[in-house]
Amino acid sequence: MDLECLPYRVGHQDGEGICLLVKMGTRRILLDCGVEDLSPLLTTDKHPPADVVLCSHAHADHAQGLLALHQAFPQLPVYTSEVTSRLLPLNWPDYPWYEVPTFWETLPWRQSIELDRDLTVEMFPAGHLPGAAAFLLTYTGYMETETRPLTLFYTGDFLLSNSRMVQGLPLEDLRRLQPDVLVVEGSYGTSRFSHRRAQENQLLERIAQAISMGQSVCLPVPALGLGQELLMLLRSHHLFSGRPLDIWVQGSVAIGCDLYLDILSHLPASVQNFAYHQPLFWDERVYPRVRRLSAEQRGSLGKTPCVAIADATFDLEAYRHPESGPWLVLRSQKPGYGETPTPSGPFVHAANTLFESYLLSEHCDVTGTTQLIHNLRPQHVIFVHGAPTYLADLTNLPELRNRYHLHAPDAGNLVELPVSETFHESSTVSDTTYQGEIAVTEEGVAVTLPGTLEEDPRWQELADTGFVEARWQGEELVMRGISQREFMSQEQTQGIPDQQEACGTCRHFRRQRCWNPASPLFELKVPADGYCPAYEPLSDD
Repeated sequence: MDLECLPYRVGHQDGEGICLLVKMGTRRILLDCGVEDLSPLLTTDKHPPADVVLCSHAHADHAQGLLALHQAFPQLPVYTSEVTSRLLPLNWPDYPWYEVPTFWETLPWRQSIELDRDLTVEMFPAGHLPGAAAFLLTYTGYMETETRPLTLFYTGDFLLSNSRMVQGLPLEDLRRLQPDVLVVEGSYGTSRFSHRRAQENQLLERIAQAISMGQSVCLPVPALGLGQELLMLLRSHHLFSGRPLDIWVQGSVAIGCDLYLDILSHLPASVQNFAYHQPLFWDERVYPRVRRLSAEQRGSLGKTPCVAIADATFDLEAYRHPESGPWLVLRSQKPGYGETPTPSGPFVHAANTLFESYLLSEHCDVTGTTQLIHNLRPQHVIFVHGAPTYLADLTNLPELRNRYHLHAPDAGNLVELPVSETFHESSTVSDTTYQGEIAVTEEGVAVTLPGTLEEDPRWQELADTGFVEARWQGEELVMRGISQREFMSQEQTQGIPDQQEACGTCRHFRRQRCWNPASPLFELKVPADGYCPAYEPLSDD
C-alpha cells in the first residue's frame, strides 16, 4: 500500500512553521501551510503541489502561507473549520482583516465528508485554540485489490485538557480508532508539567504581586489564543475581580478580541454565560477595566500600575509615562527552545524593566501525548512541531518504541510508511524465562537468578534502581523491576493526602497505570496527581 509523508517544514525551530505533504495512493494532501516562502512547494511544471489542503487552525505557523498558495493556485481547494475561517484573516497584516478574500471552504465536525471519489475526511475538535481541528483521512482507492482502506490521523496542535476559551480534544471519541499513521505534534517532548489551573494561579499571583509593589505588567502575546485567555483570567479571577485596575490591549491582540466576540456562540458555555452578564472584553465600567490601547495613550501608560497585553512589535518605551514606575515584562515560555526567552525587539531598550517568564500550557506534555497514541493505536507515529531533541526523546520512549514504528523526520526527508493488513505491536526483546532459587534468610527472602539475565537489554532499567516488586497472581508469585522514573513517582505518591481525589489515592492505580475498565485512561500510564471522573477511593470508609 502506497503511503508516504514529505515534510516541507516540521517546526524544529522557534517560529518555523508546519507544512506536510501526504501521499495516500494516488491522492496528495497538504497538511497546513505555515511557511513564508513557497519555493519548496513549487514544481517546474507549475502544477499544484497537492490535490487538497487542510488547515488545522489559525496560528501563523500553520496558516501564514495559505494566501500566497491560493494566489499561486486559485483552483486548489482549502478546507478548515468554521471558527478557523473567521480567525484566519489575522495572518495577513498587509490587508485589513475584513478585506482578506475568502478562498477556503468549511467542514462540519465529526462527519465523514467526501473530498473525492476515493478520499474522505472527518474533522474533530483539537483543543489548543478555538476552531482548531484534527483530521482523519481515509483513502479507498485500493479497495478493489486490498481488503481495507488506508487511514491517517493528523492532530495539528492539540490539547487534551480544557482551557478558558476552548474545550480539549475529546479523547473518548478517538479510542481504538487505529489509523495506519498518526501525525502528531511533540512540542513539549517528554516534559511533564503541573495542571493548567495551577499554572494559571501561579501567573496571576505573580501579576497581583507586581501590581501591589507598584509595578506595571506587560505581556507580549500572539494575536490569537494566549492573549484572550489572559484577559478572561484577569476578568474572572478573585485576585482581580473588582480591583481598580486598567488592562490595556494593543494591536493585533485587540483585533483578535473582536474576532473572538464574533465567534462567541462557538466558545464554551462558561464563556458565553460570563458574556451574558458582563462584557467579555471591552468594559469601561466594571473593574478591572479592559480598554483598547490607541496612539492617543502614547506617553501615558504606567503613571499608576496597569497591565498591557500587546503583540511582539509593541514599543513599550513609546507608551510609558515619563514618571511611571518600574515595569515587569512577562514572556511565555517555549519549552525546548529555551526556558527563559531572551528579551528582543523594542522591549530590550526599555529602562527600569524586569524580564521574567511563565508557562501556560498550550500543548500536551508527555502524559497527554502518550495517552493519545495509546488510545489511537496506530502502526506508524510521525512526530513534528518541536525542538529536534524533544522529538528525539519521544522516539526513544520505551513504551512507544516497543509498540509502534516511530519517525521524527527533518524537512525534505521523505518518510515511507509501509502498512500491513494486521498490525502486531513490535517487540525488540524475547520473553526468556529465567530459573533461580529462593532462600529464607534472617533479613528476609533472597532470590537468586542466573547471571545471563544481565544480557537482556531490559536489565539496565532494573539495574538503575535495584528495586523489585513482587505480588501474588493467583497461585503464582510475579516479580518485576521498578524503573527510576516509577520509583520517583512512588515517592511523589506518598506526599498526596489520603483524602485528595487523585490517581495516587485511587483503588485502581497500580504500577503507574490505571486499571479501572470504566476509565478513559484504562491500561494507560497516569501521573499520581492526575484525576479522571471514574475515581474510586482506596476504601469506602
